[in-house]
Amino acid sequence: MTQPPESIDDYYARVRAATDAEGRLPVAAEEMPGWDIFPFEVDSLRIKPLQPLAESEPPRAGEDASDCRCAAPAAPDDGTLVWHNDRWRLTLIADTGLPITVSLGPKQHMDLPTMPPDWAAEFGRLTVTISAAMEALPSVGRAQLAKYGDGSAHLHVWFFGRPARMLQLRGSPLLDWEENLPRVPLEVLQANARPIGEALVAAYGGEVGLPA
Repeated sequence: MTQPPESIDDYYARVRAATDAEGRLPVAAEEMPGWDIFPFEVDSLRIKPLQPLAESEPPRAGEDASDCRCAAPAAPDDGTLVWHNDRWRLTLIADTGLPITVSLGPKQHMDLPTMPPDWAAEFGRLTVTISAAMEALPSVGRAQLAKYGDGSAHLHVWFFGRPARMLQLRGSPLLDWEENLPRVPLEVLQANARPIGEALVAAYGGEVGLPA
């Protein structure tokens, strides 16, 4: 007989059984904290006590398409629109310590699990073009991607430019470092973002939205 997928209660019980008297998991020092790129000192590091399971997943912004930000898809006028066409928008994140951070999202209401196949094909091609253009910037060593979706039901994928030759910032600790890095001026971010917008125009049409 095929074993069914594990329930969240069974999963949580197994995790809870690994905690100490205060409900804390041990720091897995042989894993990420043992990497040379881990940004914190391990001796003083503690994991917060494990919280109980919530009754349910909380609703996200835009679960109802009529209340989603895509229902009023006006282009931003704050100098952060990198590129757009009739279906997609690439937006610059202005508050960042990284050389470049952008967010890609569809203008039509959808999330990743509900994306129609033709949109999914476009999404894949756009992701490749954005990543390549980002890694061509002189200040970027690698493009990192993230899709969370815990706060908004409208798909938005993040692209983070890991600074070139800053090897401590490699891998998943990048965003821990980012919060502590000095903010990059908007005009510098716009200059870094322009080649990405131009690469998208060359490949897929649309318009660069950044100020000249």
